[in-house]
Amino acid sequence: MKFSSIISGIAAACSLFGSATAAFTNPIRSPGGSDPFIMRSGDGYYYLMTTSWTDLEIARSTTIAGLKTATKKVIYTSTVTNRCCNIWAPEIHWMGSAWYVYFTAGNGDNLDGQRMHVLKGGASAWDNSYTYAGQLNDVWAIDASVIRFSAYGNYLMFSCMYGVTYQSICLQKLNDDNISLSGSITVISSPEQTWEKYSYPVNEGPAALYAGGKTMISYSASYCWSPNYCLGLLTWDGTTSPTLKSAWTKSSGCQLSSGSGHYGTGHNSFFTSPSGGETWIAYHATSNSAGACDDTRYTMVQKITVGSSGSVSFGTPAANSLSISEPV
Repeated sequence: MKFSSIISGIAAACSLFGSATAAFTNPIRSPGGSDPFIMRSGDGYYYLMTTSWTDLEIARSTTIAGLKTATKKVIYTSTVTNRCCNIWAPEIHWMGSAWYVYFTAGNGDNLDGQRMHVLKGGASAWDNSYTYAGQLNDVWAIDASVIRFSAYGNYLMFSCMYGVTYQSICLQKLNDDNISLSGSITVISSPEQTWEKYSYPVNEGPAALYAGGKTMISYSASYCWSPNYCLGLLTWDGTTSPTLKSAWTKSSGCQLSSGSGHYGTGHNSFFTSPSGGETWIAYHATSNSAGACDDTRYTMVQKITVGSSGSVSFGTPAANSLSISEPV
């Protein structure tokens, strides 16, 4: 057999089986991987947004591995005093007819002015320009994310201190325009259990998880400058108004904790694989054994286990040396 024929055969095999053997290692973005949000769009791309502190950046790739070196595209920067700085926790959501980016921003002097804001895009997450659409409410609030209920509509969930002493998980109705809120702010979870109060009592970074027929909220508990910063889980009862605290059952402890040299595992998002048969989690961690709230945090990605009854397991942090097969 000619050498060229052998090479052609190998190339054909790689083309046929490449997607099954492709793999990546963590972290996906380091440094600058705080507050990661990953989603997969119908255009075949994974989109990644993380906290940059000074602007909003989006990157895309057809593979998770490709996100490591993907070009970052700036879609928002501002000199307006009340939303110029401390830009955190960006998330991009398809809301029926357009893309919207929800984010936290404030002033450059302190963190007292942190508020939630939104950009509106178009039909393409990448090609369309985004315009500033407004501030969502006027209370101290961070980490905005969307949660959807078929019987109750869409809500914005976030971390706030509305009527409570410590950062809690709050809900407010998201109007059909996707850029305004209505109704009262309600608190559905506060840091009350021991594992939610290490270094300082905190509930923040809520992320919706729809799995096994259940609607859940993963959230970050305890203070980020602590190795005990971890992910907790709230599960909706499926019938009662989601604005009621009693409608949610809280996990009895952390669902994802420090491990494998990764500390402060928190602020996550979920996405599904191309086939729709796998659920994946993206979260940030740090190699600082004391925990960290700064830009040294990096983005981790791994698959979670979903049971037929709706039970979920986030597993343990994947070692950096572990080769992980791409989502299928």
